[in-house]
Amino acid sequence: MSRDTGRFTVLHASDLHATESGLLYDAVDGVGRLERVGEYALATGITPEAVVVTGDLIERGNPGAYAAVAAACERLQDRLGAPVLTVLGNHDDPRAARALPGHVAGHTAAHRIDGFRVLRLDSHTGSIDAEQLDWLRRELGRPSERGTIVALHHAPLGSPLPTLRRQGLRNADALLGVLDGSDVRAILAGHFHHSLTASVHGIPVFVGPSLAYHQVMNAGPDAVAGHDSPMFSLVQFTAEGVSASTVALHSPEPLFTQPIARTAQKATHVS
Repeated sequence: MSRDTGRFTVLHASDLHATESGLLYDAVDGVGRLERVGEYALATGITPEAVVVTGDLIERGNPGAYAAVAAACERLQDRLGAPVLTVLGNHDDPRAARALPGHVAGHTAAHRIDGFRVLRLDSHTGSIDAEQLDWLRRELGRPSERGTIVALHHAPLGSPLPTLRRQGLRNADALLGVLDGSDVRAILAGHFHHSLTASVHGIPVFVGPSLAYHQVMNAGPDAVAGHDSPMFSLVQFTAEGVSASTVALHSPEPLFTQPIARTAQKATHVS
């Protein structure tokens, strides 16, 4: 765990788009893919401090899918021994989403984990309302020991894709104004269905890829298309900085496999 390795690791997943039938586009099992994120962590020996899922937990109009998402989050938390924290996206139903762990009292909360603070925000409307901004300002008035991570669905910037250029958080300036000068070390977001790393007002922003589908990046200026290529991210914090790595759940056959010496395995182990 992070105190032993110096790394605080977050498994960052996003955009499950779970459906009541179990399959999106008759092919995508968002809940099953969340389970596979846990299988990956166990198989590789990664021991994350937290799992953060940044919204669009269900496909719009499928509120009955929350029961399966909630059960999957609880199983994942038990298997990894780390909290699973979820936020709402534009496809989510704020009333039905109260079935999710940690959402009974509302969709905004602070979690303290091994000296870090994770703040969950609700941007299902496409913006952060005044009540949340006031709450956030009060929270950030008390610095956390190792810094703060903000999680929400809509990133405070746009995508480079023409069709998604205006799909970021509508009141990004208001949010960033609250974050300026605070102990926030990173913003985790989703929504674009492609990974994106940026720095906004000096704060690293990591937009995670989707577990449902990945944007076809050359679909043109007037179309949106998706590959069946589920991915998630590993975000790691150290005293020196933060990094993010994308992990694909679907992988081609390796060109080669080479054993690594035992000492090298220890050196490359991550928390």
